[in-house]
Amino acid sequence: MAAADPHTQDAPHVPVLLRPLLRAVAPVTGVWIDGTFGAGGYSRGLLEAGADKVIGVDRDPLAHQMAQAWIGDYGGRLELVQTNFAQMDEVAEAVDGVVLDLGVSSMQLDQADRGFSFMKDGPLDMRMSQQGESAADLVNTADEGDLADVLFVFGEERASRRIAKAIVRERNAAPITTTLRLAEIIEGCLPRPKPGQSHPATRSFQALRIAVNDEYGALFEGLMAAERVLKPGGQLAVVTFHSVEDRMVKRFLQARAGQTGRANRYAPQAEMPDPQFELVTRKAIAPDAEELTDNPRARSAKLRVARRTEAPAGAIDAKSIAMPQLRRPR
Repeated sequence: MAAADPHTQDAPHVPVLLRPLLRAVAPVTGVWIDGTFGAGGYSRGLLEAGADKVIGVDRDPLAHQMAQAWIGDYGGRLELVQTNFAQMDEVAEAVDGVVLDLGVSSMQLDQADRGFSFMKDGPLDMRMSQQGESAADLVNTADEGDLADVLFVFGEERASRRIAKAIVRERNAAPITTTLRLAEIIEGCLPRPKPGQSHPATRSFQALRIAVNDEYGALFEGLMAAERVLKPGGQLAVVTFHSVEDRMVKRFLQARAGQTGRANRYAPQAEMPDPQFELVTRKAIAPDAEELTDNPRARSAKLRVARRTEAPAGAIDAKSIAMPQLRRPR
């Protein structure tokens, strides 16, 4: 597929689980934050479903550039803010809803010069904000132990040590600056995939992307920011695409809804603080057959929805929601 042209391609990213999301939060009214604006699919859906205003938050400058072609269609009901959704409570207060889509946008994957894809040759970048440390910086400067830690913790790559050793060996010969060179190094460390298996570089590229963009840290901070910015009765809807993120969201909402249970059933019942959320969806919502036909990338997606109570916002420990953490944080 050709790289997405922001001047000619309207919405390359198809919003996943939009229909069940809108049903779960209906009726859609008031002010919403779309914390992962991307190509604007959720924002459009919310506005067309009845939201008075949507504040679209995205740290990627390309998302803001692409939206200029159609933002005027909504007559000022859509406002864009370039920042990380972890800071959403700094751009608004007392909103009626927050939606987060944690998948990587198609417009990022489809452009070789963004460096996210191991299928297209391009600079080894992976920065969503297009600022700060790139994947090339990480690959070429981190010591072998730290590289192995990143690959294992963020990518669940069992061959992390072997891959890290190969990366260090190859970068000593010449800096690793392109996606295909890194993919070839990783491929050389792993068995040839069987039909139907994912590309050998999938886990390692995921790990580097998560590390470069501090994705788990942003999710952790973003969930707490959503708790602070939502007014009583406001709703939080989160779409995840892999098990680690879904586990973090699930445990956060369970903890904030007072449903974590007791570690020892014989211990006296401790007095629990008032819950900050009540669960709207007891179990995650998965895509139906129609959506999978229309959009195969939805196959791993899960949607969870919760409603804000009147209890004051607070803080939560990252370990309590199973947030993966490096031995030596970058």
